[in-house]
Amino acid sequence: MDNLRLLALDTEDLAIVSAHMQDAVLKVGDISFSNKSGHFTLVANRFVWEKAARAAKSFERRRAGLGFKRVRSVRSTGFDRARRDEVLSLLAIRFQPQGEGPEGVVELVLSGGALIALEVECIEAQLADTGGAWETKSRPSHPDD
Repeated sequence: MDNLRLLALDTEDLAIVSAHMQDAVLKVGDISFSNKSGHFTLVANRFVWEKAARAAKSFERRRAGLGFKRVRSVRSTGFDRARRDEVLSLLAIRFQPQGEGPEGVVELVLSGGALIALEVECIEAQLADTGGAWETKSRPSHPDD
């Protein structure tokens, strides 16, 4: 089985997780945050970019879980959290450091100008595929600006 499992503890690791999660689609209802434990999680259908270069006519998506630990707070903009069936598309994951220490803000950049901002003590993220792959004929594309 070729399920992806990644751990991110710094900005370079987070950039790799971001690349694997680019163009993942998720529902608002698949996002959760526990203030008590400081855990933020989401479940998404990620596009399997690591196999896309080898594919000629069909591509893959996989169900994947993405979690962040040591999260102090979560803010979001550009979508209604009450609309649990609304579909979001994840474009990138960025980190904005605060001060000289490891703390900062992890930004989940979504299409349409939406954003989820996680205030974190440090970068501690995990990405894991949670199920089998399925075929998709469409490959995400981004027009040049």
